[in-house]
Amino acid sequence: MNLPGDPPVIAIVGAGEMGASVGRRLREAGARILISLSGRSAASADRVERARLEVVYDDRRLTDGVDYILSIVPPGAAVEVAERLRTPLRNAASPPLFVDCNAIAPTTMHGIAHLLDPLLVVDAGIIGGPPIPGSQDPAAGPRFYASGPHAHRLVALTRYGLDIVVIDAPIGAASGLKLSYAGLTKGFTALAAAIVTAATRDGLAEALRIELARTQPQFLDRIDRFVPSMFPKAYRWVAEMEQIAEFIADPAAGATIYEAAARLYEAIAADILDGQPQERFASLTRFRPPSSS
Repeated sequence: MNLPGDPPVIAIVGAGEMGASVGRRLREAGARILISLSGRSAASADRVERARLEVVYDDRRLTDGVDYILSIVPPGAAVEVAERLRTPLRNAASPPLFVDCNAIAPTTMHGIAHLLDPLLVVDAGIIGGPPIPGSQDPAAGPRFYASGPHAHRLVALTRYGLDIVVIDAPIGAASGLKLSYAGLTKGFTALAAAIVTAATRDGLAEALRIELARTQPQFLDRIDRFVPSMFPKAYRWVAEMEQIAEFIADPAAGATIYEAAARLYEAIAADILDGQPQERFASLTRFRPPSSS
């Protein structure tokens, strides 16, 4: 563990776009960053190399002599990460603060905290896209909401380029806020994808676009911006929709909406071939304004 005043040592589990970008932001601000590439793809290794992060493969090195561990993985892997690190964390001479930054239901977050007890755990939810490379402006990146009795300890990382807001609430609150936000944003994308697909199937896409432009231009703008860009991320959103369904809990209160959204994203992900959607969902990338020519 570092001496007081030394830059922190931060381990990141998760070498996706968000994990690597957050690591780069922290490194550029002076922190030492360790990142796990265990079981990750060549694309992950390339992201980590470009971010100039220190790679470790041994979980003992990932947990011993570290101040913080940030778990930034797909929601379906969040519990697996906690289970994997539980023993090395408990064996560490001075266990770091474990920060779960994943899009998981409060019940899942409570389970992780219970699994790691008596270790110090923070519930964190990330809202927004990855940090902009080369910028140390906290506004040029996502916001980390943190809750739980140890959440205040995460505030120290604001000195290293992160935008952190502590919610005065127990573990589960930050996760609930993250899923509430994602339920609106990614939920709208799922609804739009389903309706545009059906309208296109019946030859109504152009008429729908004209009417949206006339009466709901904000809807049309969001469809154009977010539906086509969803394709490479659809596989990651399956478990997130399932976690939102668990967060809502009651089928009569809307949980089944997100179970269906999970199945839709699952189908879109399965239909992608070489980065391009096959015919069933290809219409979503063509729902564009008519040519001005």
